[in-house]
Amino acid sequence: MAPWRGLIDSDYRPRLPVHPGTPAVSLHEGNTPLLYSRHLSGRTGCEVWLKVEGANPTGSFKDRGMTVAVSRAVEAGAELVLCASTGNTSASAAAYAARGGIASAVLVPASGVARGKLAQAARYGARIVEIGGTFDDCLRIARALATSPGVALVNSVGNELRLAGQRTVAYEIVDALGAAPDIHCLPVGNGGNITATWQGYVAYDRGRPRIWGFQAAGAAPLVHGAPVPAPRTDATAIRVGSPATWAPAIAARDESGGLIAAVPDAEIFAAYRELGSHDGVFAEPSSAAAVAGLLARHRAGRLSPGSRVVVTLTGNGLKDPDAALRADYSTTSADPTAPDVARSLGLAA
Repeated sequence: MAPWRGLIDSDYRPRLPVHPGTPAVSLHEGNTPLLYSRHLSGRTGCEVWLKVEGANPTGSFKDRGMTVAVSRAVEAGAELVLCASTGNTSASAAAYAARGGIASAVLVPASGVARGKLAQAARYGARIVEIGGTFDDCLRIARALATSPGVALVNSVGNELRLAGQRTVAYEIVDALGAAPDIHCLPVGNGGNITATWQGYVAYDRGRPRIWGFQAAGAAPLVHGAPVPAPRTDATAIRVGSPATWAPAIAARDESGGLIAAVPDAEIFAAYRELGSHDGVFAEPSSAAAVAGLLARHRAGRLSPGSRVVVTLTGNGLKDPDAALRADYSTTSADPTAPDVARSLGLAA
């Protein structure tokens, strides 16, 4: 078997908007694990699979689209990759720009971006600009600056390059399972991933699941049908008050016969802890919104037993180490002797 070399050099290349001469700026993204969850399957009476997108090179699903966007930017002679971000996009854009040999700049809200994501952008060499506002302000400014010569805006909003790369997650799932699942659950922030995932199933044409999207209750504009001026959630990656990919996200919901619902932070973080303690998967809090939503639907009696369900876990838990240590975490002190450590562990001396 040939080694995996990333999406552009995979069998999916004909489905990507690249040319024969497009350079493959790749960190060998894609081909992420699809793990069967015994715990969630047992709780719901369904067949539940976890698509672990945190296994991508920079730790999130963003790498799927970024390899395409930055490859095309390099091909076009861009000098600067620019993005607005709540964290994951900035890390991915900076990494792929570094890989492609061009500069990067990221615009992030001055508060609420997880430290792990900022650390990545910094170490990849990005110029980081903290904006005194929300993600929506960052995106507005990034769009205004994108008209400058030599600048490539790599946000997924209206960006066919990014969306085409993100569609590959559906291709991989279908190829792994042999068919599309009955339900695909995703966390929803700006709306690009739910859009691309649905479009991927449609394009691959091997079955179409119902798309279930879940927002945090304090940042649920798609649920309420109106922007949220001051979105609130500790799941920072989905803290978006006015999704730029609004209409396509709603279309994914409606065309698939699915839903977009809200879940409170308490349930998101409960699911976040369960993923680690029962499935051994350390996902960032926003990822757990999809699990929390699935469990909420099950409790409400709105999940048919025996359904095949895929849950996208969008990012790695190391993106937000503060969240991991905020609750349900304690240590036990012991003297440097085996008997005292045995005592602290409740073991027989």
